[in-house]
Amino acid sequence: MTTDDAKTEQNLETLNHNLAKIEKLSQRLTAALANKKQFDHGLHAPGHDLFVKASAAYMNECLANPSKIIEQQVAFWGKSLAQFVEAQNALVAGCVETEVDESTDDKRFCNPLWQTHPYFSYVKKQYLMNAKAVEEAVAGLEGLDEKDKKRAEYFSNQILDMFSPTNFLSTNPDALTLAMETDGQSLVDGLENFVRDIEANKGDLLITLADQEAFQVGKNLATTEGSVIFRNRMLELIQYKPSTAKVHTIPILIFPPWINKFYILDLKEKNSLIKWLVDQGHSVFVVSWVNPDSSYRDVGMDDYVNDGYLEAIEQVKQITDQKKVNLVGYCIAGTTLSLTLALMKKRGNKSANSATFLTTLTDFSDQGEIGVFLDNDFVDGIEREVAETGILHTFFMARTFSYLRSNDLIYGPAIRSYMMGKPPPAFDLLYWNGDGTNLPGRMAVEYLRCLCQRNELAEGQFEFLGETLSLDDIKIPLCAIACETDHIADWRSSYTGVQKMGSKDKTFILSQSGHIAGIINPPSKKKYGHYTNQNLDQSQDDWMANADFNEGSWWPRWDAWLKKRSGAKIDARDPGDSDHPVLGPAPGTYVLAVPKD
Repeated sequence: MTTDDAKTEQNLETLNHNLAKIEKLSQRLTAALANKKQFDHGLHAPGHDLFVKASAAYMNECLANPSKIIEQQVAFWGKSLAQFVEAQNALVAGCVETEVDESTDDKRFCNPLWQTHPYFSYVKKQYLMNAKAVEEAVAGLEGLDEKDKKRAEYFSNQILDMFSPTNFLSTNPDALTLAMETDGQSLVDGLENFVRDIEANKGDLLITLADQEAFQVGKNLATTEGSVIFRNRMLELIQYKPSTAKVHTIPILIFPPWINKFYILDLKEKNSLIKWLVDQGHSVFVVSWVNPDSSYRDVGMDDYVNDGYLEAIEQVKQITDQKKVNLVGYCIAGTTLSLTLALMKKRGNKSANSATFLTTLTDFSDQGEIGVFLDNDFVDGIEREVAETGILHTFFMARTFSYLRSNDLIYGPAIRSYMMGKPPPAFDLLYWNGDGTNLPGRMAVEYLRCLCQRNELAEGQFEFLGETLSLDDIKIPLCAIACETDHIADWRSSYTGVQKMGSKDKTFILSQSGHIAGIINPPSKKKYGHYTNQNLDQSQDDWMANADFNEGSWWPRWDAWLKKRSGAKIDARDPGDSDHPVLGPAPGTYVLAVPKD
Protein backbone atom coordinates (compact mmCIF):
# COMPACT_ATOMS: atom_id res chain seq x y z
CA MET A 1 0.00 0.00 0.00
CA THR A 2 1.39 3.38 -1.00
CA THR A 3 1.52 6.42 1.26
CA ASP A 4 -1.25 8.06 -0.77
CA ASP A 5 -3.43 4.95 -0.44
CA ALA A 6 -2.90 4.90 3.33
CA LYS A 7 -3.78 8.58 3.58
CA THR A 8 -6.91 8.05 1.47
CA GLU A 9 -7.99 5.15 3.68
CA GLN A 10 -7.39 7.20 6.81
CA ASN A 11 -9.39 10.10 5.39
CA LEU A 12 -12.23 7.74 4.49
CA GLU A 13 -12.22 6.31 7.99
CA THR A 14 -12.35 9.81 9.48
CA LEU A 15 -15.17 10.74 7.13
CA ASN A 16 -17.23 7.68 8.09
CA HIS A 17 -16.60 8.35 11.77
CA ASN A 18 -17.77 11.95 11.42
CA LEU A 19 -20.84 10.95 9.39
CA ALA A 20 -21.83 8.52 12.14
CA LYS A 21 -21.23 11.21 14.73
CA ILE A 22 -23.34 13.71 12.78
CA GLU A 23 -26.18 11.18 12.60
CA LYS A 24 -26.11 10.70 16.38
CA LEU A 25 -25.92 14.45 16.97
CA SER A 26 -28.86 14.99 14.62
CA GLN A 27 -30.91 12.48 16.62
CA ARG A 28 -29.98 14.23 19.85
CA LEU A 29 -30.89 17.58 18.34
CA THR A 30 -34.28 16.34 17.19
CA ALA A 31 -35.01 14.92 20.64
CA ALA A 32 -33.95 18.15 22.36
CA LEU A 33 -36.06 20.34 20.07
CA ALA A 34 -39.06 18.10 20.73
CA ASN A 35 -38.84 19.03 24.44
CA LYS A 36 -38.89 22.77 23.76
CA LYS A 37 -41.36 24.61 25.95
CA GLN A 38 -43.75 27.13 24.45
CA PHE A 39 -43.38 30.53 26.09
CA ASP A 40 -45.54 33.61 25.76
CA HIS A 41 -44.98 35.27 22.38
CA GLY A 42 -44.54 38.63 24.08
CA LEU A 43 -41.19 37.47 25.48
CA HIS A 44 -39.66 36.94 22.05
CA ALA A 45 -40.22 40.11 20.04
CA PRO A 46 -41.75 43.59 20.13
CA GLY A 47 -45.49 43.86 19.47
CA HIS A 48 -46.84 44.16 15.93
CA ASP A 49 -47.98 47.71 16.66
CA LEU A 50 -44.36 48.91 16.50
CA PHE A 51 -43.95 47.51 12.99
CA VAL A 52 -47.32 48.90 11.94
CA LYS A 53 -46.35 52.37 13.16
CA ALA A 54 -42.97 52.22 11.43
CA SER A 55 -44.49 50.96 8.16
CA ALA A 56 -47.20 53.62 8.24
CA ALA A 57 -44.61 56.33 8.86
CA TYR A 58 -42.55 55.08 5.88
CA MET A 59 -45.58 54.94 3.57
CA ASN A 60 -46.61 58.45 4.62
CA GLU A 61 -43.08 59.62 3.83
CA CYS A 62 -43.32 58.00 0.37
CA LEU A 63 -46.59 59.77 -0.37
CA ALA A 64 -45.55 63.10 1.08
CA ASN A 65 -42.07 63.23 -0.41
CA PRO A 66 -41.77 60.78 -3.33
CA SER A 67 -38.76 62.55 -4.84
CA LYS A 68 -36.76 61.84 -1.68
CA ILE A 69 -37.55 58.12 -1.86
CA ILE A 70 -36.77 57.95 -5.59
CA GLU A 71 -33.47 59.72 -5.01
CA GLN A 72 -32.53 57.25 -2.26
CA GLN A 73 -33.46 54.26 -4.42
CA VAL A 74 -31.57 55.50 -7.47
CA ALA A 75 -28.46 56.13 -5.35
CA PHE A 76 -28.79 52.68 -3.75
CA TRP A 77 -29.13 50.78 -7.03
CA GLY A 78 -26.44 52.85 -8.69
CA LYS A 79 -23.96 52.06 -5.94
CA SER A 80 -24.99 48.39 -5.95
CA LEU A 81 -24.37 48.16 -9.71
CA ALA A 82 -21.01 49.88 -9.35
CA GLN A 83 -19.98 47.37 -6.70
CA PHE A 84 -21.03 44.49 -8.96
CA VAL A 85 -18.92 45.80 -11.84
CA GLU A 86 -16.01 46.36 -9.49
CA ALA A 87 -16.32 42.77 -8.23
CA GLN A 88 -16.40 41.42 -11.78
CA ASN A 89 -13.21 43.27 -12.65
CA ALA A 90 -11.58 42.08 -9.45
CA LEU A 91 -12.49 38.47 -10.22
CA VAL A 92 -10.83 38.79 -13.60
CA ALA A 93 -7.73 40.26 -11.97
CA GLY A 94 -7.78 37.69 -9.18
CA CYS A 95 -7.66 40.22 -6.34
CA VAL A 96 -8.87 43.64 -5.27
CA GLU A 97 -6.81 46.66 -4.39
CA THR A 98 -6.37 46.95 -0.63
CA GLU A 99 -8.29 49.96 0.57
CA VAL A 100 -9.35 51.53 3.82
CA ASP A 101 -13.15 51.59 4.20
CA GLU A 102 -15.76 51.93 6.91
CA SER A 103 -15.33 48.31 7.99
CA THR A 104 -11.71 48.80 9.05
CA ASP A 105 -12.59 49.21 12.73
CA ASP A 106 -15.35 46.56 12.68
CA LYS A 107 -13.84 43.47 14.30
CA ARG A 108 -16.29 41.25 12.42
CA PHE A 109 -14.32 42.04 9.25
CA CYS A 110 -10.77 41.84 10.58
CA ASN A 111 -9.77 38.90 8.37
CA PRO A 112 -7.59 40.31 5.50
CA LEU A 113 -9.69 38.36 2.98
CA TRP A 114 -12.55 40.83 3.53
CA GLN A 115 -10.26 43.43 1.97
CA THR A 116 -8.32 41.46 -0.63
CA HIS A 117 -10.54 38.62 -1.92
CA PRO A 118 -13.03 39.65 -4.66
CA TYR A 119 -15.86 37.45 -3.36
CA PHE A 120 -15.61 38.38 0.30
CA SER A 121 -14.96 42.03 -0.48
CA TYR A 122 -18.13 42.18 -2.59
CA VAL A 123 -20.24 40.39 0.06
CA LYS A 124 -18.98 42.73 2.77
CA LYS A 125 -19.59 45.89 0.75
CA GLN A 126 -23.09 44.76 -0.20
CA TYR A 127 -23.92 44.06 3.43
CA LEU A 128 -22.57 47.38 4.68
CA MET A 129 -24.38 49.27 1.93
CA ASN A 130 -27.69 47.55 2.69
CA ALA A 131 -27.21 48.10 6.41
CA LYS A 132 -26.56 51.78 5.87
CA ALA A 133 -29.63 52.08 3.65
CA VAL A 134 -31.85 50.53 6.34
CA GLU A 135 -30.34 52.71 9.07
CA GLU A 136 -30.89 55.88 7.03
CA ALA A 137 -34.45 54.87 6.16
CA VAL A 138 -35.35 54.29 9.81
CA ALA A 139 -33.54 57.44 10.94
CA GLY A 140 -35.52 59.46 8.38
CA LEU A 141 -38.94 58.27 9.53
CA GLU A 142 -41.28 61.15 10.34
CA GLY A 143 -44.34 60.99 12.54
CA LEU A 144 -43.03 58.51 15.11
CA ASP A 145 -42.68 59.61 18.70
CA GLU A 146 -39.16 59.51 20.11
CA LYS A 147 -39.67 56.27 22.06
CA ASP A 148 -41.11 54.36 19.10
CA LYS A 149 -38.37 55.67 16.81
CA LYS A 150 -35.70 54.56 19.27
CA ARG A 151 -37.24 51.08 19.42
CA ALA A 152 -37.52 50.88 15.62
CA GLU A 153 -33.85 51.81 15.30
CA TYR A 154 -32.79 49.28 17.92
CA PHE A 155 -34.72 46.30 16.54
CA SER A 156 -33.84 47.07 12.92
CA ASN A 157 -30.18 47.11 13.98
CA GLN A 158 -30.72 43.75 15.66
CA ILE A 159 -31.97 42.36 12.35
CA LEU A 160 -28.98 43.85 10.54
CA ASP A 161 -26.57 42.31 13.04
CA MET A 162 -28.26 38.95 12.63
CA PHE A 163 -27.80 39.03 8.84
CA SER A 164 -24.12 39.92 8.96
CA PRO A 165 -22.24 37.71 6.46
CA THR A 166 -19.95 36.57 9.25
CA ASN A 167 -22.92 34.70 10.77
CA PHE A 168 -23.18 32.30 7.81
CA LEU A 169 -20.71 29.57 6.92
CA SER A 170 -20.65 30.27 3.19
CA THR A 171 -19.66 33.89 3.78
CA ASN A 172 -17.31 33.55 6.74
CA PRO A 173 -13.68 33.22 5.60
CA ASP A 174 -12.42 32.28 9.09
CA ALA A 175 -14.84 29.37 9.42
CA LEU A 176 -14.31 28.17 5.83
CA THR A 177 -10.53 28.28 6.17
CA LEU A 178 -10.61 26.31 9.43
CA ALA A 179 -13.02 23.77 7.95
CA MET A 180 -10.60 23.10 5.09
CA GLU A 181 -7.59 22.94 7.40
CA THR A 182 -9.30 20.39 9.67
CA ASP A 183 -11.01 18.38 6.90
CA GLY A 184 -14.38 19.45 8.28
CA GLN A 185 -13.66 18.42 11.88
CA SER A 186 -14.32 21.97 13.08
CA LEU A 187 -17.87 21.77 11.69
CA VAL A 188 -18.53 18.46 13.43
CA ASP A 189 -17.22 19.90 16.70
CA GLY A 190 -19.37 22.97 16.15
CA LEU A 191 -22.48 20.85 15.69
CA GLU A 192 -21.65 19.04 18.92
CA ASN A 193 -21.37 22.38 20.75
CA PHE A 194 -24.67 23.50 19.24
CA VAL A 195 -26.51 20.33 20.28
CA ARG A 196 -25.02 20.59 23.78
CA ASP A 197 -26.42 24.11 24.22
CA ILE A 198 -29.85 23.14 22.87
CA GLU A 199 -30.01 20.20 25.27
CA ALA A 200 -28.84 22.29 28.23
CA ASN A 201 -31.65 24.79 27.64
CA LYS A 202 -34.38 22.21 26.92
CA GLY A 203 -34.88 23.03 23.27
CA ASP A 204 -34.06 26.74 23.42
CA LEU A 205 -30.76 28.26 22.40
CA LEU A 206 -28.60 30.10 24.90
CA ILE A 207 -24.93 30.11 23.99
CA THR A 208 -22.48 28.81 26.57
CA LEU A 209 -20.07 31.71 27.01
CA ALA A 210 -17.54 30.14 29.38
CA ASP A 211 -16.04 26.74 30.11
CA GLN A 212 -18.41 25.17 32.64
CA GLU A 213 -15.74 22.78 33.89
CA ALA A 214 -13.11 25.45 34.59
CA PHE A 215 -14.80 26.99 37.61
CA GLN A 216 -16.47 25.89 40.80
CA VAL A 217 -18.05 28.33 43.21
CA GLY A 218 -16.35 28.00 46.57
CA LYS A 219 -13.28 26.34 45.04
CA ASN A 220 -11.77 28.86 42.60
CA LEU A 221 -14.54 31.47 42.66
CA ALA A 222 -16.02 33.13 45.77
CA THR A 223 -13.10 32.03 47.91
CA THR A 224 -12.76 34.94 50.34
CA GLU A 225 -12.88 33.40 53.81
CA GLY A 226 -16.11 34.00 55.69
CA SER A 227 -19.15 32.39 57.28
CA VAL A 228 -22.91 32.32 56.91
CA ILE A 229 -24.20 33.69 60.20
CA PHE A 230 -27.91 34.17 59.40
CA ARG A 231 -30.43 32.61 57.02
CA ASN A 232 -34.11 33.12 56.23
CA ARG A 233 -36.32 32.33 53.21
CA MET A 234 -34.94 35.32 51.26
CA LEU A 235 -31.22 35.39 51.99
CA GLU A 236 -28.09 34.08 53.59
CA LEU A 237 -26.01 36.70 55.39
CA ILE A 238 -22.26 36.23 55.04
CA GLN A 239 -19.74 37.84 57.37
CA TYR A 240 -16.16 37.81 56.13
CA LYS A 241 -13.17 36.99 58.29
CA PRO A 242 -10.94 40.02 58.90
CA SER A 243 -7.45 40.07 57.42
CA THR A 244 -6.25 42.99 59.55
CA ALA A 245 -5.73 43.20 63.31
CA LYS A 246 -7.93 46.30 63.53
CA VAL A 247 -11.16 47.09 61.68
CA HIS A 248 -13.40 50.12 61.39
CA THR A 249 -16.21 50.31 63.92
CA ILE A 250 -19.07 50.82 61.46
CA PRO A 251 -19.55 47.77 59.21
CA ILE A 252 -20.35 47.57 55.49
CA LEU A 253 -23.39 45.62 54.30
CA ILE A 254 -23.53 44.91 50.56
CA PHE A 255 -26.73 44.09 48.69
CA PRO A 256 -25.91 42.54 45.30
CA PRO A 257 -28.58 42.24 42.59
CA TRP A 258 -30.79 39.14 42.83
CA ILE A 259 -30.92 38.95 39.03
CA ASN A 260 -27.46 37.39 39.31
CA LYS A 261 -25.40 35.84 42.09
CA PHE A 262 -23.37 37.79 44.62
CA TYR A 263 -19.97 36.40 43.69
CA ILE A 264 -19.51 38.92 40.89
CA LEU A 265 -18.04 40.86 43.82
CA ASP A 266 -15.79 37.93 44.76
CA LEU A 267 -14.65 36.22 41.55
CA LYS A 268 -10.97 35.60 42.20
CA GLU A 269 -8.70 37.05 44.86
CA LYS A 270 -7.02 39.42 42.38
CA ASN A 271 -10.31 41.01 41.25
CA SER A 272 -12.49 40.55 44.34
CA LEU A 273 -14.02 43.77 45.64
CA ILE A 274 -15.02 41.92 48.83
CA LYS A 275 -11.48 40.71 49.50
CA TRP A 276 -10.10 44.17 48.77
CA LEU A 277 -12.50 45.83 51.24
CA VAL A 278 -11.60 43.28 53.91
CA ASP A 279 -7.90 44.03 53.34
CA GLN A 280 -8.57 47.76 53.81
CA GLY A 281 -9.75 47.08 57.36
CA HIS A 282 -13.53 47.01 56.91
CA SER A 283 -15.99 44.62 58.55
CA VAL A 284 -17.76 43.31 55.45
CA PHE A 285 -21.16 41.62 55.26
CA VAL A 286 -22.77 40.47 52.01
CA VAL A 287 -26.25 39.22 51.22
CA SER A 288 -26.57 36.05 49.13
CA TRP A 289 -30.12 35.99 47.78
CA VAL A 290 -32.22 32.86 47.37
CA ASN A 291 -32.69 31.56 43.81
CA PRO A 292 -36.49 31.30 43.76
CA ASP A 293 -38.70 28.60 42.30
CA SER A 294 -42.44 28.75 41.60
CA SER A 295 -43.26 28.59 45.32
CA TYR A 296 -42.04 32.22 45.47
CA ARG A 297 -44.63 33.42 42.95
CA ASP A 298 -46.30 35.76 45.48
CA VAL A 299 -43.07 37.24 46.84
CA GLY A 300 -42.98 40.95 46.09
CA MET A 301 -40.89 44.04 46.63
CA ASP A 302 -42.24 44.27 50.18
CA ASP A 303 -40.77 40.84 50.99
CA TYR A 304 -37.37 41.83 49.63
CA VAL A 305 -37.43 44.98 51.78
CA ASN A 306 -38.83 43.49 54.99
CA ASP A 307 -37.22 40.04 54.99
CA GLY A 308 -34.20 41.14 53.00
CA TYR A 309 -32.94 44.68 53.53
CA LEU A 310 -34.41 45.56 56.91
CA GLU A 311 -33.75 42.12 58.37
CA ALA A 312 -30.14 42.04 57.16
CA ILE A 313 -29.48 45.54 58.52
CA GLU A 314 -30.88 44.56 61.91
CA GLN A 315 -28.79 41.38 62.05
CA VAL A 316 -25.57 43.25 61.20
CA LYS A 317 -26.31 45.82 63.91
CA GLN A 318 -26.80 43.06 66.47
CA ILE A 319 -23.65 41.16 65.53
CA THR A 320 -21.41 44.24 65.53
CA ASP A 321 -23.18 46.00 68.41
CA GLN A 322 -23.50 49.13 66.28
CA LYS A 323 -26.42 51.49 65.78
CA LYS A 324 -25.55 52.32 62.17
CA VAL A 325 -24.38 50.48 59.05
CA ASN A 326 -22.81 51.63 55.76
CA LEU A 327 -24.98 50.24 52.98
CA VAL A 328 -24.12 49.32 49.38
CA GLY A 329 -26.54 48.41 46.57
CA TYR A 330 -25.61 47.16 43.10
CA CYS A 331 -27.93 47.60 40.08
CA ILE A 332 -31.51 46.50 40.94
CA ALA A 333 -30.39 46.07 44.55
CA GLY A 334 -29.34 49.73 44.52
CA THR A 335 -32.76 50.75 43.22
CA THR A 336 -34.42 48.79 46.01
CA LEU A 337 -31.94 50.19 48.53
CA SER A 338 -33.05 53.69 47.55
CA LEU A 339 -36.72 52.96 48.28
CA THR A 340 -35.71 51.16 51.50
CA LEU A 341 -33.83 54.27 52.63
CA ALA A 342 -36.84 56.42 51.80
CA LEU A 343 -39.03 54.07 53.83
CA MET A 344 -36.58 54.13 56.76
CA LYS A 345 -36.65 57.92 56.72
CA LYS A 346 -40.45 57.96 56.85
CA ARG A 347 -40.42 55.53 59.78
CA GLY A 348 -37.68 57.31 61.69
CA ASN A 349 -35.28 54.37 61.34
CA LYS A 350 -31.75 55.83 61.60
CA SER A 351 -29.80 52.61 61.03
CA ALA A 352 -28.27 53.76 57.73
CA ASN A 353 -25.02 55.68 58.15
CA SER A 354 -24.27 56.09 54.43
CA ALA A 355 -25.29 54.60 51.09
CA THR A 356 -23.29 53.65 48.03
CA PHE A 357 -25.05 52.97 44.74
CA LEU A 358 -23.25 50.93 42.07
CA THR A 359 -24.62 51.32 38.51
CA THR A 360 -28.05 52.10 39.90
CA LEU A 361 -31.11 53.55 38.17
CA THR A 362 -33.62 55.34 40.37
CA ASP A 363 -35.05 57.75 37.77
CA PHE A 364 -36.46 55.92 34.75
CA SER A 365 -37.65 58.98 32.82
CA ASP A 366 -34.86 58.14 30.37
CA GLN A 367 -34.49 54.37 30.45
CA GLY A 368 -31.42 54.18 28.22
CA GLU A 369 -30.82 51.20 25.95
CA ILE A 370 -32.66 48.75 28.21
CA GLY A 371 -35.79 50.86 27.65
CA VAL A 372 -36.54 49.08 24.35
CA PHE A 373 -37.55 46.06 26.45
CA LEU A 374 -39.66 48.02 28.95
CA ASP A 375 -42.67 48.79 26.75
CA ASN A 376 -46.04 47.12 27.30
CA ASP A 377 -45.52 44.47 24.61
CA PHE A 378 -42.66 42.87 26.54
CA VAL A 379 -43.94 43.61 30.06
CA ASP A 380 -47.41 42.28 29.19
CA GLY A 381 -45.72 39.10 27.98
CA ILE A 382 -43.76 38.83 31.23
CA GLU A 383 -46.93 39.35 33.25
CA ARG A 384 -48.75 36.57 31.38
CA GLU A 385 -45.73 34.25 31.67
CA VAL A 386 -45.27 34.66 35.45
CA ALA A 387 -49.01 34.29 36.03
CA GLU A 388 -48.65 30.80 34.59
CA THR A 389 -45.20 29.74 35.87
CA GLY A 390 -44.80 31.83 39.04
CA ILE A 391 -41.28 32.99 38.08
CA LEU A 392 -39.46 34.88 35.39
CA HIS A 393 -36.90 32.29 34.40
CA THR A 394 -33.26 33.32 34.24
CA PHE A 395 -33.21 32.26 30.56
CA PHE A 396 -35.20 35.35 29.54
CA MET A 397 -33.14 37.78 31.58
CA ALA A 398 -29.86 36.38 30.23
CA ARG A 399 -31.09 36.54 26.64
CA THR A 400 -32.41 40.08 27.00
CA PHE A 401 -29.17 41.45 28.45
CA SER A 402 -27.16 39.60 25.80
CA TYR A 403 -29.06 41.36 23.01
CA LEU A 404 -27.89 44.69 24.35
CA ARG A 405 -24.44 43.59 23.12
CA SER A 406 -25.48 41.03 20.52
CA ASN A 407 -22.26 40.94 18.48
CA ASP A 408 -20.15 40.37 21.62
CA LEU A 409 -22.47 38.08 23.57
CA ILE A 410 -24.45 36.25 20.88
CA TYR A 411 -23.09 36.21 17.34
CA GLY A 412 -19.37 36.33 18.11
CA PRO A 413 -19.53 33.44 20.60
CA ALA A 414 -21.89 31.51 18.28
CA ILE A 415 -19.42 31.78 15.40
CA ARG A 416 -16.57 30.65 17.60
CA SER A 417 -18.52 27.74 19.10
CA TYR A 418 -20.81 26.51 16.31
CA MET A 419 -18.96 27.37 13.09
CA MET A 420 -15.39 26.95 14.24
CA GLY A 421 -15.94 24.25 16.85
CA LYS A 422 -13.95 26.02 19.53
CA PRO A 423 -14.58 25.33 23.21
CA PRO A 424 -15.80 28.28 25.30
CA PRO A 425 -13.01 30.16 27.11
CA ALA A 426 -12.19 29.77 30.80
CA PHE A 427 -13.31 33.31 31.68
CA ASP A 428 -14.55 33.89 35.24
CA LEU A 429 -16.74 36.89 34.44
CA LEU A 430 -18.51 35.09 31.59
CA TYR A 431 -18.98 32.02 33.80
CA TRP A 432 -20.73 34.21 36.37
CA ASN A 433 -22.77 35.83 33.58
CA GLY A 434 -24.19 32.42 32.70
CA ASP A 435 -24.96 31.49 36.31
CA GLY A 436 -28.18 33.45 36.61
CA THR A 437 -31.18 33.36 38.93
CA ASN A 438 -34.95 33.42 38.56
CA LEU A 439 -37.17 36.29 39.66
CA PRO A 440 -40.37 35.87 41.69
CA GLY A 441 -43.42 36.62 39.55
CA ARG A 442 -45.05 39.34 41.66
CA MET A 443 -41.76 41.11 42.38
CA ALA A 444 -40.78 41.20 38.67
CA VAL A 445 -44.09 42.76 37.62
CA GLU A 446 -44.10 45.29 40.49
CA TYR A 447 -40.58 46.41 39.66
CA LEU A 448 -41.28 46.77 35.95
CA ARG A 449 -44.67 48.46 36.27
CA CYS A 450 -44.19 50.75 39.27
CA LEU A 451 -40.53 51.71 39.08
CA CYS A 452 -39.52 51.29 35.43
CA GLN A 453 -42.65 52.15 33.49
CA ARG A 454 -44.44 54.60 35.78
CA ASN A 455 -41.28 55.94 37.45
CA GLU A 456 -43.22 56.34 40.69
CA LEU A 457 -40.26 56.64 43.05
CA ALA A 458 -38.60 59.46 41.12
CA GLU A 459 -41.97 61.16 40.76
CA GLY A 460 -42.57 60.95 44.52
CA GLN A 461 -45.67 58.77 44.09
CA PHE A 462 -44.50 55.29 45.11
CA GLU A 463 -47.08 53.81 47.49
CA PHE A 464 -45.24 51.20 49.53
CA LEU A 465 -45.89 49.56 52.90
CA GLY A 466 -48.26 52.30 53.94
CA GLU A 467 -46.00 55.19 52.94
CA THR A 468 -45.67 57.43 49.90
CA LEU A 469 -41.98 57.38 48.99
CA SER A 470 -39.77 59.78 47.06
CA LEU A 471 -36.08 60.05 46.19
CA ASP A 472 -36.10 63.31 48.12
CA ASP A 473 -36.62 61.25 51.31
CA ILE A 474 -33.01 59.99 51.07
CA LYS A 475 -31.07 62.35 53.35
CA ILE A 476 -27.97 60.36 54.38
CA PRO A 477 -24.49 60.80 52.81
CA LEU A 478 -24.30 58.95 49.52
CA CYS A 479 -21.81 57.97 46.85
CA ALA A 480 -22.89 56.77 43.40
CA ILE A 481 -20.67 55.03 40.87
CA ALA A 482 -21.91 54.81 37.28
CA CYS A 483 -20.17 53.43 34.19
CA GLU A 484 -19.50 55.34 31.00
CA THR A 485 -20.55 52.67 28.47
CA ASP A 486 -23.16 50.89 30.60
CA HIS A 487 -25.82 49.26 28.37
CA ILE A 488 -28.09 48.43 31.32
CA ALA A 489 -27.95 51.40 33.71
CA ASP A 490 -27.20 54.46 31.60
CA TRP A 491 -24.91 56.80 33.55
CA ARG A 492 -26.94 59.87 32.57
CA SER A 493 -30.09 58.43 34.11
CA SER A 494 -28.13 57.35 37.18
CA TYR A 495 -26.82 60.91 37.54
CA THR A 496 -30.34 62.37 37.25
CA GLY A 497 -31.58 60.05 40.00
CA VAL A 498 -28.78 61.13 42.32
CA GLN A 499 -29.65 64.77 41.65
CA LYS A 500 -33.21 64.12 42.88
CA MET A 501 -32.07 62.53 46.16
CA GLY A 502 -32.47 64.75 49.20
CA SER A 503 -28.99 64.34 50.70
CA LYS A 504 -26.74 67.38 51.03
CA ASP A 505 -23.66 65.13 50.98
CA LYS A 506 -23.43 63.57 47.50
CA THR A 507 -20.54 62.17 45.51
CA PHE A 508 -20.84 60.98 41.90
CA ILE A 509 -18.08 58.99 40.19
CA LEU A 510 -18.14 57.92 36.56
CA SER A 511 -15.98 54.89 35.79
CA GLN A 512 -14.77 54.01 32.34
CA SER A 513 -16.10 50.81 30.71
CA GLY A 514 -19.44 49.04 31.24
CA HIS A 515 -21.88 47.63 33.76
CA ILE A 516 -19.54 44.93 35.10
CA ALA A 517 -16.00 45.75 33.98
CA GLY A 518 -16.35 49.33 35.19
CA ILE A 519 -17.23 48.12 38.70
CA ILE A 520 -14.96 45.06 38.93
CA ASN A 521 -11.90 47.19 38.27
CA PRO A 522 -9.20 46.45 40.88
CA PRO A 523 -6.40 49.02 41.35
CA SER A 524 -3.76 46.40 40.54
CA LYS A 525 -4.92 46.17 36.93
CA LYS A 526 -4.41 49.89 36.28
CA LYS A 527 -6.91 49.50 33.45
CA TYR A 528 -9.91 51.84 33.57
CA GLY A 529 -9.88 55.38 34.90
CA HIS A 530 -12.74 57.45 36.29
CA TYR A 531 -14.21 60.96 36.21
CA THR A 532 -15.06 63.18 39.18
CA ASN A 533 -16.84 66.51 39.56
CA GLN A 534 -18.22 67.74 42.87
CA ASN A 535 -20.79 70.06 41.26
CA LEU A 536 -23.94 67.96 40.87
CA ASP A 537 -26.13 70.96 40.06
CA GLN A 538 -24.95 70.87 36.46
CA SER A 539 -26.63 69.15 33.54
CA GLN A 540 -25.31 65.75 32.50
CA ASP A 541 -23.31 67.20 29.60
CA ASP A 542 -21.91 70.06 31.67
CA TRP A 543 -20.96 67.71 34.50
CA MET A 544 -19.00 65.56 32.06
CA ALA A 545 -17.44 68.54 30.27
CA ASN A 546 -16.14 69.94 33.57
CA ALA A 547 -15.15 66.63 35.16
CA ASP A 548 -11.58 65.69 36.03
CA PHE A 549 -10.22 62.45 34.61
CA ASN A 550 -8.36 60.26 37.11
CA GLU A 551 -6.09 57.40 36.11
CA GLY A 552 -6.82 54.00 37.61
CA SER A 553 -9.62 52.39 39.59
CA TRP A 554 -12.24 54.30 41.57
CA TRP A 555 -11.89 51.79 44.45
CA PRO A 556 -9.28 53.77 46.46
CA ARG A 557 -11.29 56.99 46.08
CA TRP A 558 -14.39 55.25 47.38
CA ASP A 559 -12.40 53.67 50.23
CA ALA A 560 -11.21 57.12 51.30
CA TRP A 561 -14.84 58.30 51.23
CA LEU A 562 -15.95 55.24 53.25
CA LYS A 563 -13.24 55.53 55.88
CA LYS A 564 -14.39 59.04 56.78
CA ARG A 565 -17.78 57.49 57.57
CA SER A 566 -16.66 54.22 59.17
CA GLY A 567 -15.56 55.33 62.61
CA ALA A 568 -12.44 54.57 64.63
CA LYS A 569 -10.49 51.30 64.52
CA ILE A 570 -11.23 48.50 67.00
CA ASP A 571 -10.01 44.92 67.43
CA ALA A 572 -11.05 42.77 64.50
CA ARG A 573 -14.35 40.89 64.76
CA ASP A 574 -14.60 37.17 64.08
CA PRO A 575 -17.74 36.04 62.19
CA GLY A 576 -20.86 35.46 64.27
CA ASP A 577 -21.48 35.60 68.01
CA SER A 578 -23.34 33.64 70.67
CA ASP A 579 -26.69 34.65 69.19
CA HIS A 580 -25.50 34.15 65.62
CA PRO A 581 -23.66 30.83 65.44
CA VAL A 582 -21.82 30.02 62.24
CA LEU A 583 -24.19 28.10 59.95
CA GLY A 584 -21.51 27.15 57.45
CA PRO A 585 -18.60 28.52 55.45
CA ALA A 586 -18.90 31.12 52.70
CA PRO A 587 -20.12 31.20 49.97
CA GLY A 588 -23.04 29.42 51.63
CA THR A 589 -25.74 27.17 50.19
CA TYR A 590 -28.15 29.56 48.43
CA VAL A 591 -25.57 30.49 45.79
CA LEU A 592 -25.18 26.80 44.88
CA ALA A 593 -28.84 25.79 44.94
CA VAL A 594 -30.59 24.92 41.66
CA PRO A 595 -34.37 25.50 41.71
CA LYS A 596 -36.59 22.60 40.71
CA ASP A 597 -38.48 24.66 38.13
